Amino acid sequence: MTEIETCTFPRLNEAAPDFTAPTTHGERSLSDYRGKWLILFSHPADFTPVCTTEFMAFAKAQDRFAALNTELLGLSIDSHYAHIAWVRNIKEKFGVDVRFPIIADLSMQVASAYGMIQPGASNTAAVRATFIIDPEGVLRAMVYYPMSNGRSIEEFVRLIQALQTSDSEGVATPEAWTPGDKVIVPPPATADAAESRASEGYETVDWYFSTKSLG
Repeated sequence: MTEIETCTFPRLNEAAPDFTAPTTHGERSLSDYRGKWLILFSHPADFTPVCTTEFMAFAKAQDRFAALNTELLGLSIDSHYAHIAWVRNIKEKFGVDVRFPIIADLSMQVASAYGMIQPGASNTAAVRATFIIDPEGVLRAMVYYPMSNGRSIEEFVRLIQALQTSDSEGVATPEAWTPGDKVIVPPPATADAAESRASEGYETVDWYFSTKSLG
């Protein structure tokens, strides 16, 4: 069995891997976020340029996430002393206050449980992985980026909004959906339902594709 085959990877719509770990704000466990959405995201290393831009963007968007009942939790395979020094440096040099906790994962236990260690990219650093966990502790989305390219934090704001809308309204959302756009009505599951779909008051292009406005 090769090294990459021994790695574990979480799966969508299943319970997110549990953890308890030291952070810059004290010990944190997955259970601490019960009842809230959580964005758990990893970065390769402290004091690196791309990661610095991402952390500043997450920090600037923290209040927007909070308004969506969403907490932020960073991670890298560095010590909490390195994390503290880096956060202080970002505030001093860039004027951005990073207020969310960062996991110090020197043991790689959390990173390994979430498949953040990708041997093809690095055996000693977590890639840019992002996990969205719902208030019940279920993994709802995950995105992996290469070491060389930063993420779009705006997309994670949009994705949280889309997931919450799908949950509350029982709908799907189309490409690039943002609040206020039309949503997709689930397609009918029977031949009779498909036959009557056009008369149900939706904007129907064909039996399988109907949209509606919310509100």
